[in-house]
Amino acid sequence: MFHRLLLLMTYLFATTCLYAQSAKDNNGTIKGTITTSDGKPAPLVTIRIKNARWGDISNEQGVYTIRNVKPGTWTLLVSDLVSIAEEKQINVIAGQATQVDFVLKENAAQLHEVTVSSGNIKKENKSVAKMPLEKLENPQVYSTVSSELLKQQVISNYDDALRNVPGITRTWESTGRAGDGASYFALRGFDAQPSLYNGLPGITSGNPDPADVEEIEVIKGPSGTLFGGSFQSYGGMINTITKKPYYTFGGEVTYNTGSFDLNRITIDINTPLSKKKKIALRLNGAVHSENTFQDAGFKKSFFIAPSFSYEVNSRLSFSVMAEIMQEKRAAPPIFFQSNRDTLLDFKTVQALNLNNRLSFTNNDLTIRNPRFNLQAQMLYKLSSQWKSQTVVSTGRIKSDGIYTYIWDDVPGDKWFQQYFHYENQKTNTLDIQQNFNGDFKIGNMRNRLLVGLDYYHRHVVENSTGWASARNVTPQGEIGYFNPETGEPGPPIDLTMTAIKQLLAPLDSTKTNISNSSYSAYFSNVLNITPALIAMVSLRADYFDSKGDKNNPDDDYSQFAISPKFGIVYQPILNKVSLFANYMNAFINVAPQTVSDADGSNSRVKSFKPEHADQFEYGVKTTLFDGRLTGTVSVYDIKVSDRVMPDALNQHDVTQGGKVGSKGIEFEVSAHPLNGLNIIAGYSHNETKIISGAKDDFYGEPGRSPGGQGPQDLANLWATYRFSNGILKNFGLGFGGNYGGVYKVIDNSITGVFLLPSYTLLNGTVFYNARKFRISLAVNNITNEVYYTGYWSINPQKPRNFSAGFAYKF
Repeated sequence: MFHRLLLLMTYLFATTCLYAQSAKDNNGTIKGTITTSDGKPAPLVTIRIKNARWGDISNEQGVYTIRNVKPGTWTLLVSDLVSIAEEKQINVIAGQATQVDFVLKENAAQLHEVTVSSGNIKKENKSVAKMPLEKLENPQVYSTVSSELLKQQVISNYDDALRNVPGITRTWESTGRAGDGASYFALRGFDAQPSLYNGLPGITSGNPDPADVEEIEVIKGPSGTLFGGSFQSYGGMINTITKKPYYTFGGEVTYNTGSFDLNRITIDINTPLSKKKKIALRLNGAVHSENTFQDAGFKKSFFIAPSFSYEVNSRLSFSVMAEIMQEKRAAPPIFFQSNRDTLLDFKTVQALNLNNRLSFTNNDLTIRNPRFNLQAQMLYKLSSQWKSQTVVSTGRIKSDGIYTYIWDDVPGDKWFQQYFHYENQKTNTLDIQQNFNGDFKIGNMRNRLLVGLDYYHRHVVENSTGWASARNVTPQGEIGYFNPETGEPGPPIDLTMTAIKQLLAPLDSTKTNISNSSYSAYFSNVLNITPALIAMVSLRADYFDSKGDKNNPDDDYSQFAISPKFGIVYQPILNKVSLFANYMNAFINVAPQTVSDADGSNSRVKSFKPEHADQFEYGVKTTLFDGRLTGTVSVYDIKVSDRVMPDALNQHDVTQGGKVGSKGIEFEVSAHPLNGLNIIAGYSHNETKIISGAKDDFYGEPGRSPGGQGPQDLANLWATYRFSNGILKNFGLGFGGNYGGVYKVIDNSITGVFLLPSYTLLNGTVFYNARKFRISLAVNNITNEVYYTGYWSINPQKPRNFSAGFAYKF
């Protein structure tokens, strides 16, 4: 199918070139600027020629351009999603540009609330491809969640925002543990965590706070070519776009309350700092406190995010963004119902009979996750065709406190063992990038070129304790203090910080001091062969240098990886329908391992080459009816190769050659059929299997699911209607939900199969959104569905809950 699509695009390219060459010199251009009633640029507004196929959508500066218009008298129509269309009659002259400007009836604030929540496919995106590209021009698939949608749904935590994105689901809540303590998501069958901020590394061991979120981008498919191999990106990446300063005074203060003692206050204040509107400051922050639906567990956090921008002149600008978080929580342990070596004692949720209201923890067993992220950027316009971007990003995180999990250490009875560990790890990162973006023509073909250099450094210092089992528990909450192997009684241990520290004190600690760096160069070129046909070619060269542990000079290693990316886009109906296909790549560096012969002799260190993921994808993107209906349908096939796996002939050795495959289809649509009515919907089907691996390896048995891939079928729907006139003006209603299919959370011939059942969640909101204030009420999981997610585990999810918010806007 992929090759047929390429042949079709080649044929269409040839015919389009002949047509374009004969027609281009005889046509004219219409261009202009669209502004709001208060004189500000109006982005994402539709402009079209009545009863013709030509049109455009204004960019972030309110500028539009309609090219290749036949000479003659035409009626130009401009409309957004809330106002009545305005018409102007114009005369187009061959070979000339006609200037036509429009002023809308709405002010900037009114237009912002509509356009941000609409998710218009014509909006230029600057981070997915690291250059300004409209969605129809980009051969890669991505989805976005706006800050306005978060307000409509009264969302107060980052994870819930992603329920609006097809093809992604959470498999593991944030634990705060060292290294990977953020929430885990399954994206196209592979792990994903929120690891990017504005396209740059922004690691976190806890929950990102939504107070500073302007937009969340879920970038689909292997993404190593532009973002490197420092993060898992086989199925895609989660990129958080933070709020930026603007040059008028404004903001809002919000208070949210709700189930499980939710109390949350957020601020968003923006102010210009100069009369010429060249300097601006924005401050976002949040104070958050919340318990859980279980018998113990809580989260408290303080978050502040100042950002600063300075436009020195028309060519030079600076911006700085910082995020400071203090977070403390008592996190319930992850419940593993298998030891991954022997037959499962309980093969169904009903047989396990887990009491989902039990936390198996105490609010005295806390973990802290302080973190700090800083980004600084300099933009310089070298010429009318070239721009320079210099960015520096640094981060610091810490995991400090108790982490615990429950594990079936000795199968064959009803008991599970609960293990405890004291985390003490610090991670510091530094990323420096220099990018050059060009937009120029070679002949009649437009080139948008990115050339970049990237240096990334990571330093991890750990001084954590070992692991100790404190007690035995049953899924129903019974507690036993005994040796699970011998049955010998043991002393009771309280779930307090003092008691657990005493338990862990005699254990040897893990002390490491590890640093590594990667040095990368990359380029990406988007070539407009014709206005309708676009080709993309990208390449990254990455050198990874690990200094290993400073205390062990023998564990240093280095690896080199090449990561290509290709894409092609053809628009059979310009600015309305886009056919696309892509090949994408990602890679992960693999650390050496110590191995030996089968008898344990000849101990040595074995090195490996990086793992690689390769994706082929094709599909269609559309924006129809003046932007009121947009959608994407895509089919993908991902293969991960060169995975390290056990050697079948030597238990003391490993080999490289494991393979995992992921195939699927995704569908996403955004519709605005009536003024005030917005609908988003999505569906995805994924099949992830191990293609090649070790038969006796729990993590790599051929023909089985690898774990953490999420349900095969996912669906999401959300519809909002806001009354624009009459007695109900400014009132709004929202309703939707999510579906997750049956999830094979454990799939192994030795242990057996454990299925998490399917679920359907229904959510609703009602709100009043006036010019100066907003009142909102949301109810989630209306039917009080009992459901679970997991990652080789069973993780209970929230029952019915509500949240209410009040915001004052200024």
